[in-house]
Amino acid sequence: MRALSKRQRAIVTVTFFSMFFGAGNLIFPPLLGAQAGNRTFIAMLGFIISAVGLPILGVLVVAQAGGFGNLAARVSKRFSLVLGVAIILTIGPLFAIPRTASTSFEMAFAPFTTDASKPWVQLAYSLVFFVAALIIAQHPDKLTRVLGKVMGPLLLALIVILFVVCLFLHHPPFADPSGSYAHSQLIQGMIDGYQTMDLLAALYFGIVISANIREMGVTDERDNRRETGIGGAFTGVMLVLVYAALSFIGAVSGAYQPAGPNDTGATVLTNLSDRVFGHVGTVFIGVIFVVACFNVCIGLISTCSSYFHNHFPTVFGKRVGYTAWSILFTIVSLLIANIGLSSIIALAVPVLEALYPIAIVLVVLSLVHKPFSSHFRYVYFTTIVFTAVASIANGLVKLVEVLHGHIDWLKTACNWLPMNANGLGWLVPALVGLIVGVIVSLAVPQAKSVDKQ
Repeated sequence: MRALSKRQRAIVTVTFFSMFFGAGNLIFPPLLGAQAGNRTFIAMLGFIISAVGLPILGVLVVAQAGGFGNLAARVSKRFSLVLGVAIILTIGPLFAIPRTASTSFEMAFAPFTTDASKPWVQLAYSLVFFVAALIIAQHPDKLTRVLGKVMGPLLLALIVILFVVCLFLHHPPFADPSGSYAHSQLIQGMIDGYQTMDLLAALYFGIVISANIREMGVTDERDNRRETGIGGAFTGVMLVLVYAALSFIGAVSGAYQPAGPNDTGATVLTNLSDRVFGHVGTVFIGVIFVVACFNVCIGLISTCSSYFHNHFPTVFGKRVGYTAWSILFTIVSLLIANIGLSSIIALAVPVLEALYPIAIVLVVLSLVHKPFSSHFRYVYFTTIVFTAVASIANGLVKLVEVLHGHIDWLKTACNWLPMNANGLGWLVPALVGLIVGVIVSLAVPQAKSVDKQ
């Protein structure tokens, strides 16, 4: 059996972490700490469940299944392709990639621009940002050389500096919970964890990580899957530590200056850095955002281009290579990035609400595949269908509202679902689908179980 050395595993882990840790990961924990205050620990538990636990489980089950295509094919091959394309476009050129440039610009450069110059400065910045990311992403199997050895360690060092300063900073007592964390801190933490998009990304990051591990000499498929899973597990530990540090930083910031209703995690970090570092603090936080977003942008371009290159090598009879896909996605991302961060986030939320529950249910079923799911042929199909009906309905309602429209009858139907107000309206339909799948499978005993992976 061929295995990576400890140093190589550390590099793979940092690379994995760098691909995960972007704008959303940097924004939500500080805001959580500022609003949860003395209940930060409870809120962070919920955040870790959805922002760390689910993504890492996703990495593990995908590695075990031999790729997300095999995993989703347990529902059907057509479902695997449709869901795959939807996820890739969501974490790629439509939302996540543009958000990396928009967020880093807003934090690092927008404070130093005027209203008249801002659009032109943003266009110039995003152009440089995406061209640099595109160049590095042309070698997806060698990302460990950039993310694992340079950019990832730099990002971690900047976060550690801010955390250590907060540890020795004399601050007022942590505030009482406020804002969205005034009640049900655990549930709110879980909901905010969705916004990182990490579960969706985790289902496909293994493509790039596996290629890097293969480049390190682990070419056997079974050994490669094992090392990918180990890298994912270590990444989970690293994410927990960094999220805990950032939520503590947010709690310290909230102790000095309570988070307002319109504040974001970026505001929370800026408030504290200004107090600790003075005006230099704005630049310091801006650098952290640029590094984090740039790392994720590289990882996402590599992941999305690899997926489309593997699944759509020809389009209308003409061969389309990895480079062509990466250039196309970069151009689309450049255009969308300049419509503004608030618009990107507003449009992304309904799409995430539609896709995330489907991904969660698929991962959970895969965790019990051998002892349970594989023995009931229709469980995957019925559970996913029931879940998708609820989640897509909720997503559609919110998407129409973002576009200033209304579907009152559908909104009313969605609100009938238990826990829908907490973003968990899909849970009961998923359970009903599970029961239906078991009953149907028992009623058709001649049907053989699904794949034995």
